[in-house]
Amino acid sequence: MTPENRAAYWRANLRLVAICMSVWFVCSYGFGILLVEQLNEIRVAGFQLGFWFAQQGSIYIFVVLIFFYAWRMNKIDRQYDVDEE
Repeated sequence: MTPENRAAYWRANLRLVAICMSVWFVCSYGFGILLVEQLNEIRVAGFQLGFWFAQQGSIYIFVVLIFFYAWRMNKIDRQYDVDEE
């Protein structure tokens, strides 16, 4: 792998990590703490939505992001020809 490809691969990886961490931050901190009062006006299955995000939602989002990261990194690996075959 050339140094240019290595740098591009690393940039793609860091960009993906930044996106995933931003989504998780918005869901856990934003929805679970900052916007909890507004979201508590909405009820889902009998629970206030703000409470749900603070207790369960951010964990579910994190698990979804793990699978998304693995799926997307496999595509990036194939793109830069560093995949495991």
